Amino acid sequence: MPSVAVENYVKQIYLAQHEGGPPGRLVPMGLLAAAVGVTPGTATTMIKTLADAGLVAYEPRGGVRLTKKGEKLALHVVRRHRLVELFLVNVLGIDWSDVHTEAEELEHAVSDNLIERMAAHLGHPLFDPHGDPIPTAEGTIEDARHGRLVDGKPGKKYRVTRVLDQNPAFLKFVDEHGLKPASRVVVQSRDEAADAIAVVVKDQRVITLGTAAATKILVAPV
Repeated sequence: MPSVAVENYVKQIYLAQHEGGPPGRLVPMGLLAAAVGVTPGTATTMIKTLADAGLVAYEPRGGVRLTKKGEKLALHVVRRHRLVELFLVNVLGIDWSDVHTEAEELEHAVSDNLIERMAAHLGHPLFDPHGDPIPTAEGTIEDARHGRLVDGKPGKKYRVTRVLDQNPAFLKFVDEHGLKPASRVVVQSRDEAADAIAVVVKDQRVITLGTAAATKILVAPV
């Protein structure tokens, strides 16, 4: 069985490759080290071990990317994490802003049998509470490339599909302003000078978001 450290590394490489830039890109070692919470030297040592195990391809001055074997393991870990998050929210009633840290621990501890029973109980969901796609047991994943709220056109209606920032404070902000996944919004205006966007939420309130916040919220046209 892969160690917790190995699972964490392949998961972070996967997220950086598929959700932080062009799919399949080389992930810089500094970026990976920061994501895992170690020094670049420690990350490099681990990556060499993962390369020997056939999980990654490493280019010393370029970075690292997952092999097919590494991506399979990463998807396995991501599936566990996102199903645990959804179970904690839907079944145990834990606030969506608090489940990420819990899932970080539980993703390595629960058995495959328990994960599949969770999935069945939840109706084999495709998305977690934040709108992140949940890989299937076979290792496939929904590849819906939705737009960013910050790029929305004034007067158009959108449905929130995903919130990219897992920071509890940001998730509470999103919840308080009616911007959770499945919420409907209308872009009212954009103010380039103020670096902000105004949107109408479902109860007809108008809220103003900075572009940094609106970049972290993904939407699809209604």
